[in-house]
Amino acid sequence: MQRLEVAMVKRLPQYYQILNKMKQHGQEYISSEHFARLLNVDPSLVRRDLSCLATGIQKLGYPVRLTMERIGQLLGMRNTKEAFLAGAGSLGRALMAYSGLKEYGLKITAAFDADPAKAGEIVGGVKVLPAEKLADLMSRMNISIGIIAVPADTAQGVADVMVGAGALAIWNFAPMTLQVPGNVIVRNENLAAGYMLLSYELEQNLSRRSESIDEKHVNEQAAGEQALPQGERNT
Repeated sequence: MQRLEVAMVKRLPQYYQILNKMKQHGQEYISSEHFARLLNVDPSLVRRDLSCLATGIQKLGYPVRLTMERIGQLLGMRNTKEAFLAGAGSLGRALMAYSGLKEYGLKITAAFDADPAKAGEIVGGVKVLPAEKLADLMSRMNISIGIIAVPADTAQGVADVMVGAGALAIWNFAPMTLQVPGNVIVRNENLAAGYMLLSYELEQNLSRRSESIDEKHVNEQAAGEQALPQGERNT
């Protein structure tokens, strides 16, 4: 399989989502400039990213369907992949109910929870099963993707069960770093850490804004004093 730069691979889902929206609106072509405006990047970067996937047509752009198909093929989205979800709390239920995952080739086949009261519930067409059935069913059904949406203090134990049952990839929503064998892929979605980064960037922007306002006030005050007659200026 073709090896690509990590930074480029991270942009491919964004290209795919834009193309999908264009397809839904009946648009047949999209230019690198249009991509660049939507992603806030340089058009040359778009052309470089897509150079190995599709050829742009002069004055028209990239064919939407073909480019979308090529990206989907590269990202392994041609065949739907099944996953088991551990944790049927608020976050887990939101993932179960989110139909957009199927659109991108992921089907949550079943969910598991340690709370007996949740067994038998159905959310978004996904049935919740007792947690103790996870290992056996994952192994027997040859499910290679596990999704973890449990509290941090139980996440490692769940990961161990999934890996022991044959999981090759884990999508982790628990706020902790999982310890897994080198052949198991882990994708972390730490929502709390994401918020903290957002908060930091907001504080930086507010600080710069405050400094800008203070500087403007000082400049206006100085300009006002300059306009006063000599005897009325502050000394």
